[in-house]
Amino acid sequence: MLVLKEKRNIWLLLLGLVLSSNLMLYYTTFGQSIVIEGSQAVVLGSLLDLVIVAPLLWMAYKKQFTWKQAILLGAGGLIAARFLIPIQHLEPFVAFTWVGFAIEGTIIALELFLVISLVLYLPKITSEVKKSPTPTVFAFPQSVDRYVNKNPIVHIICTEMLMLYYAFGSWNKQPRQGITMYKNSNYLATQMMIIHAIVLESVGFHWFLHKESAVLSIVLLVLNAYTVFFFLGDIQAMRLNPTYVEDGTLYLSMGLMKRVKIPLTSVVRVVENAEEMKILRKKGTVEFMASDMNTPEPDFIILLSQPVKVKYYLGFSKKYQQIAVRCDDPKGMRELLEVTK
Repeated sequence: MLVLKEKRNIWLLLLGLVLSSNLMLYYTTFGQSIVIEGSQAVVLGSLLDLVIVAPLLWMAYKKQFTWKQAILLGAGGLIAARFLIPIQHLEPFVAFTWVGFAIEGTIIALELFLVISLVLYLPKITSEVKKSPTPTVFAFPQSVDRYVNKNPIVHIICTEMLMLYYAFGSWNKQPRQGITMYKNSNYLATQMMIIHAIVLESVGFHWFLHKESAVLSIVLLVLNAYTVFFFLGDIQAMRLNPTYVEDGTLYLSMGLMKRVKIPLTSVVRVVENAEEMKILRKKGTVEFMASDMNTPEPDFIILLSQPVKVKYYLGFSKKYQQIAVRCDDPKGMRELLEVTK
């Protein structure tokens, strides 16, 4: 079976079976006959499935086992039980479900506290970023992490603030000296074409949809506006942040989408052979190449002695030890990697 080609998909399949079997218990004639015969025992089994088994299967699928995630998923299971299990069967265990709401409420309160902290520290953060010689796309998240505890919500807000800065507040800035990544591709033309299409679609489709559903037309208009702002910010981030070296570190970014800092001391070698690169690209290689209508080929792949963390849009990150690069000056980039190391 194609679904089981990856071993971890077995965990996802088992999770689906656990959830679907519990749904069948309460929402099919056969399942209801089982519930009636042993109501409390069946409900207790469902609670164990949702609070313990399902979270464990999900963490096994994601290959991430942490107490924090286990507590959050367990609390989510208690909340799900409140909606999944009919109240007449759940009644003896209702008090337990409120624990889930209490935990999730506490988490939300803590995250709101972090957001408030971000707002309070924002003047200090922006002042520090302005003084930093590091590009804003790198300096701003670093400064946020210094003042506010690392948190997914904070990372998302940080990313949105970066997007708004590059979309609206960076047009008077000049690119720093470095090796650009987009001029020899159709990146800019493709981005502008997408923006043009979204604007035209928004104007025409908005008026058509407004007659049918004013709320839906406004929601789609807001989403389209956000998309345009994102593409504008991405273009500016790409234009203003060429690849360069400072203090023995290579700063490499692709607009707002991804960025990485590579210590030059960790560069083992630069692979340029086409056949070898073809093999390496299949083995966990991250690509820093401007995307356009065509599928680009890398100029070379940088092999590292140890993995480095690549940060993506919305704060997600993953470690890689092989980085494929396509730039406007391959020779200059190779010299930069060899001479400065």
